[in-house]
Amino acid sequence: MPMPTPLRLLRTAMLAGAVPVIATLAACGESAKLPSEAGFGPTPQLPPPHETAIPTVKIAPAIGWAPGQRPVPAEGMAVTAFADKLDHPRWVYVLPNGDVLVAESNAPPKPDDGKGLKGWIMKMVMKRAGAGTPSANRITLLRDSNGDGVADQRSVFLKDVNSPFGMALVGNDFYVAATDALLRFPYQPGQTEISAAPQKVVDLPGGPLNHHWTKSLIASRDGSKLYVTVGSNSNVGENGMDKEVGRAAIWEVDRKTGSHRIFASGLRNPNGMAWEPVTGMLWTAVNERDEIGSDLVPDYITSVRDGGFYGWPYSYYGQHVDQRVKPPAPDLVARAIAPDYAVGAHTAALGLAAAGGNSLPARFSEGMFVGLHGSWNRRPLAGYKVIFVPFSQGRPQGAPFDVLTGFVDDDGKARGRPVGVAIDKRGGLLVADDVGNTVWRVSGAR
Repeated sequence: MPMPTPLRLLRTAMLAGAVPVIATLAACGESAKLPSEAGFGPTPQLPPPHETAIPTVKIAPAIGWAPGQRPVPAEGMAVTAFADKLDHPRWVYVLPNGDVLVAESNAPPKPDDGKGLKGWIMKMVMKRAGAGTPSANRITLLRDSNGDGVADQRSVFLKDVNSPFGMALVGNDFYVAATDALLRFPYQPGQTEISAAPQKVVDLPGGPLNHHWTKSLIASRDGSKLYVTVGSNSNVGENGMDKEVGRAAIWEVDRKTGSHRIFASGLRNPNGMAWEPVTGMLWTAVNERDEIGSDLVPDYITSVRDGGFYGWPYSYYGQHVDQRVKPPAPDLVARAIAPDYAVGAHTAALGLAAAGGNSLPARFSEGMFVGLHGSWNRRPLAGYKVIFVPFSQGRPQGAPFDVLTGFVDDDGKARGRPVGVAIDKRGGLLVADDVGNTVWRVSGAR
C-alpha cells in the first residue's frame, strides 16, 4: 500500500478541522540546514532554493503572558509594562510632549486573499499565530504623567479608522496611514482625543485582496514630504503583476497637495522606516519572500535610494533570480540593489527605530532597533525578539545583539510578538506586542 502523500494527509486533516491541518502542515516541508546567524549581516549565506509541494509551516501558537511574566531584557537593562490590556497593539508613535500613541489594529476584511487551498491555510496559520481577531480600528493615547515608566492615563485618541498603522505629526497636522488612505487631522499639543473628521491626502492601494495591509509612515526632515510603505499583493507576483500596481514600494507624498510618486520599488513588504542621522538616508525594514526553504530569503534592513529597485519579485538579495516568477525580467534584475544588512530568514522584520535619543547603555548609542515579529515559514522558529544592529559612521558595523527576548516559551508557544519600536521622550525603548496586548518599555537597569 503506498504511503500517503502530504496532499492526501492535508485533505484528511481538513475534514477534521483547523488544528489537525496545522499539525499536518507542521509534519510536512523541510528544515533549516544553516544556523540562524548565517542569515544575518551584510553578506548572508544564500543556499540554493528548496521549494516544496506544501509550504513549510512552523508557528508559535499565541497564548499571551501569564500574570507576572514579562520579556527578558539584555544585561544591564530592565523592562516594564508601559501599558497592558490593549487590543492587538501594532505600532507606536511618540508625540513631542511625550504622549505615546498606539495603533490598535489588525487586518481589514480581505475576501480575495483567502481563496483557494493556500489562502485557507494562511487564514488558519494567522489565526493560530494570534492575528485572527477583528481590528479595533483605533489609536489610543497613553500618558505617563509622573514619569515612572508606566502610563497612568489613557484615552481613545482616534476611532473608526480603517486598520490604522503608521503615524506622523508635522506642525499641527497629524497624519495616519490607514490601510487604504493617508489621512490628515488637526492636532493641538496636549490634546487627548481628536473628534474632527479626517481629510484624505491620497488613496493608498487597498481593496479586496490587500495581501499586505500595513502602511507605515514617516515625514521628511523638513516636513514637506511624507513617505508611506506599501507591501505587495502576493508572495512572488502569483496573483498577476496587474495586482501590484503601486505596491512593493515606498511612496513619496507631497504633504500639501497629495501628489505622489514611487520613491523606491521592488521591496516586497517594507514596514518600519527611520532616518539615519549621519548620512541622512532613509532606512526601512523589509519582509522578503517565502516558500523556497527555511534558509531563504533573509529579511533585511536597508538604506533606500531615490529611484532604487530592490529586486522583488524577479530576484532577491540583489540579483539572485527567483525562477518561480514568469515571465522573467532580466533588465530589472540587472539593476536590482542588494540590501545593506540581513536580519535572518523569515524573522518578519517590522519595527525600525534609530538609536538617537535613547538613554540605554553605551553600546546602543549608534544603530537601529529592529522588531522581529517571528517566523511561520521556517523550521525551527526564528525572530520573536527585538534586536539592535550597531552602526559606525552611518553604516551597519558588526553582529547584532538581542535587546528583548523571552517571547516564546520552552514549549514553543508565543507569549508575545514584537512589532513597532520607538524611543520615548525619556530615552526608553517602547515595544508594541500584538499577541501580549502590551506596550513594553525597556530602560537602563536602576
